[in-house]
Amino acid sequence: MEHVKEVNTPISTSSKLDMDKDSENLNITKYRGMIDSLLYLIASRPDIIFCVCLCACFQTCPKESHVTVVKHIFCYLHDTIDLGLWYPKVSELSSISYSNDDFTRCKIDRKRTSETCYFLGSSLVLWASKKHNSLTLLTIEAEYIVVASRCTQIL
Repeated sequence: MEHVKEVNTPISTSSKLDMDKDSENLNITKYRGMIDSLLYLIASRPDIIFCVCLCACFQTCPKESHVTVVKHIFCYLHDTIDLGLWYPKVSELSSISYSNDDFTRCKIDRKRTSETCYFLGSSLVLWASKKHNSLTLLTIEAEYIVVASRCTQIL
């Protein structure tokens, strides 16, 4: 990994993951080993959770495009080895939460996704990403559902 091109994001903005039925299947055991290694790392690297879980969806029949994305994640980890979670000893006890909802849906199965993170003082205590099963007809209805679930999580 010494001669790796520097990357700034865990997944390329131009990469498009899908079933890729036209390509031939690759070695499943090797791909699963790569995914297992990345799944081990997500406990301390929440910045790669989304892309690792996205790549894990294709473990049954990996293609060359999927392996390329996994290799991109490894390059990102090589370049950002000093990143991780940090919890200071002394901090205030104020609770702050942030939320983001993607109403344009996932490009693979066209479902809506939402992300949330909660801070206690300056320390991240919970980060969650959820793909919703329900489809809503109105944006305001979707926002109401998200706000209700956020309040439940905070309580």
